[in-house]
Amino acid sequence: MNQEKIGKFIAECRKKKNMTQQELSEKLGVSDRTVGNWENGRNMPDLSLFKPLCNELDISLNDLMSGEKVNEKEYCEKLEENIMNTIDYSNKKIENRNNFIGLLFIIFGVLISITAIAIFPSESSWGGIYSIFGAIISLIGVSKFTKRLTHVKRLICNFGYFLLFLLVLITIDYIGVVNIHQAPRFSLIKISGDGVIYYDTPFYDVVRCNVNEKNEIFKVIKNQNYDRDNIDDFCK
Repeated sequence: MNQEKIGKFIAECRKKKNMTQQELSEKLGVSDRTVGNWENGRNMPDLSLFKPLCNELDISLNDLMSGEKVNEKEYCEKLEENIMNTIDYSNKKIENRNNFIGLLFIIFGVLISITAIAIFPSESSWGGIYSIFGAIISLIGVSKFTKRLTHVKRLICNFGYFLLFLLVLITIDYIGVVNIHQAPRFSLIKISGDGVIYYDTPFYDVVRCNVNEKNEIFKVIKNQNYDRDNIDDFCK
């Protein structure tokens, strides 16, 4: 589909009808700038406007899609070609729209996760909850980019992205524990003792000794078995 050729044809037909861009735009319910973009080949009319545009310019859909008046001998051949071009154009337009929406979902999801980490204190479970929620929103966006893949490849890509997103969140959380001495956001279990708190996360455990005192320390240890009676031993 040659947008530039079609645009010039629209301009030529409009002028033959002694219409200005403003007059044509008012008849079609669009802005004169939109008509100008059509005629300059910057974009194409929406599919819903094809028939009204043809009616106003006294041309056929086949003429419009060909960017010229089609004679009877070439009509059937051009019609078949234009149908295929229209289908291809429609599919690309839908794909571009899905990609744009997908990109918005990805950005929005990332912003939710970043905002959750920045706003909620590490002790609050809401930071972890909203971070996971952001990962899910972002995953919805990625799924729109992978629609054209096979089911298996799409599943692998989506699952891999989600795992990578979670890994980044956990890594950021781990850095915060080690460097900033903050409680882990993604702890599954939290047990408190006398001046000590034990956090159990999926990949490591954190022991917070001398809670809220000047000599408070954080110890990162491997996942271990524990109970409420022995958590004080980790600070000795």
